[in-house]
Amino acid sequence: MNFRSRTVPQHPGIQLAPLVDVLLLLLIFFLMTWNAARNENELDVKVPKASAAREKSAPIGDVIVNVKADGNVVVNRRTLSGPDLTTLLQGLVKLNADQAVVIRGDEAGAYKNIVNVLNICSEAGISNVAFATAK
Repeated sequence: MNFRSRTVPQHPGIQLAPLVDVLLLLLIFFLMTWNAARNENELDVKVPKASAAREKSAPIGDVIVNVKADGNVVVNRRTLSGPDLTTLLQGLVKLNADQAVVIRGDEAGAYKNIVNVLNICSEAGISNVAFATAK
C-alpha cells in the first residue's frame, strides 16, 4: 500500500523575517562604527594644514589624543589631566606593547602643550606616535 500523497511540492518562497533581521543588524553595525569614527573629528580642535599630508583614517586600535588651544587634553570626549593621561596610556601599553597614539593638536595652541603630551607618551612607554594634520 502506498500512503504517500501525490501532491506537487511547493517552493516555500523567500522568508522575510531572517532577511530583515540580518539587514537590521548590518544597519546597527554600520551606524555604530560610523558614530565611533566621527566622534574624535567633531571636537573643536583645528589641526594645522600640511601640503604633503595624506588622508589616512586611524585604525580602530589607535588612541586619539586631542590637545585644545587652551592646553586641555581630551581623549574619548573626556578631559584628562597629565597624571590621568599617563595612567590611561600605561594601562593600554600593558594590554598592547605596540599601542599607537595619534595627537591632534590645535594650530592656535602653544607648542609646549604638544611637547607635554609627547613626554607623557614616552613616560608611558609609547613609541608609536603620529600627528594629525589637515590636507
